[in-house]
This record gives sequence, C-alpha cells and structure tokens, in this order.
Amino acid sequence: MSRFEIVRTGASATETQPTTPKNIPHRNAPANPSAKALQEKFGGRVTRVEVIWGETVVFIAPESVKEVFQWLHDDPSQRYDFLSDLTAVEYRDPQVPIEIVWHLRSLPYRRFLRIKAQIPKGKPLEIDSVYDIYRAADWLERECYDMFGIKFNGHPDLRRLLMWESYKEGFPLRKDFPLRGRFSRSEQLRQALAQNPEARYSMEELTIADAFDELPADMKKRLSKGERTGE
Repeated sequence: MSRFEIVRTGASATETQPTTPKNIPHRNAPANPSAKALQEKFGGRVTRVEVIWGETVVFIAPESVKEVFQWLHDDPSQRYDFLSDLTAVEYRDPQVPIEIVWHLRSLPYRRFLRIKAQIPKGKPLEIDSVYDIYRAADWLERECYDMFGIKFNGHPDLRRLLMWESYKEGFPLRKDFPLRGRFSRSEQLRQALAQNPEARYSMEELTIADAFDELPADMKKRLSKGERTGE
C-alpha cells in the first residue's frame, strides 16, 4: 500500500464501499455482533437485546455502566471510541422505568450501538458518569441532569447547563413538569434578571465571551450578520 493512499475508517483491503441499507425489517433483523459479545462477557448484567429498524439496543443493569462502557471502549474487538449522544426518556406510564440512553459508535468497525439502563420509578435518579471514559459526556450529562434531574456520580462539574443554577421549577423534560412552568411569567422573568453569571461560570468561560470586544471592527461586523469563521 502506498504511503499516500487514503485509508477510510474501518476499511480493509477486500471491503466494498459503504452503502445505505434498504428494506430493513421493523424487528428481528440481525443484531450488531457486539450484543452477543456483551452477553458472553457480562451474562445476566445484560438484561435484554432488541433490534429495531436495524439498530441494536442493549439493556444493561444500571450498576454495570462503568464496567460495560470501559470494556466497549478498550477491548480491541469492540473499540467504541465515540460517544455521539446521551439522553433520557420518561414515559407517562408510572410503572415504566426511566431510561438513560447512550449512543456509541465504533469508527474502526463502523458499528452503532444503543445502550440503555432503566431506573424504576421511586428509586434514586442517579447513575455512574462515563466522563472519565468519554470526555464528550461532560456537557451531555450536564444537560441530562438539567432537563431530567438525573445525577451522574463521578462527574467533575455537574451543574445546570441550560437553566440557571438556582432554577427552582424542577426539570423541564420530566413528564410532571407544567407546560407553562410552576411560577408566573413575571416571577420567571424576575428570577432570570436576578442572576449573576459571574457567580456561576468560570473566568475562562467568561473570558471567551468577553473576547468578542477585542476583535477587529470588520470581523465584529461580519459576525453580527451571522457569518461563521473558519468554514
């Protein structure tokens, strides 16, 4: 192979170009091979495997999160090196557990895997953070904490991301959250205006915002029109 030949992620000498799958069944399609590997490695801690529209969903016991994710990340046969998303789902049925959902991608093997852990209603809403395995989990876990109230144990800076730190109305994506909030609009406005951002954000974060004032006038003008730099 020439040293200048482009090698695609996950490619091999005999592999064909990737194509978009078609005519995928709703259920019972072949599972991602990582699902079977997880069942063999962790046994009963993998509670269920589903394949929906060609995407494999693996349910794991909540207490196994760190061990499972570390193995998926480190094992040479898996190499799930990219956490693309993290969220949660709460159903209206009070008997259905809250689900925490991770989307993992193995770039070398071109695999996608959805991992879910269920927390029964009435149990503490907390689970281990995967920040030390995937740095991308930093703001994803903060958003999930902010919107659902799920505590990620071991996160280095677990604070609200979208709502202000002293926000008292609860968690906006929970099913028990009123559409218009728990306070009047005037009270919501009063609380928002009373916030002191310098008490909630690091000097580094504030410095990035203040840096706009140091930009040349022509660049400020372009940015004010919505132009993106570096693209």
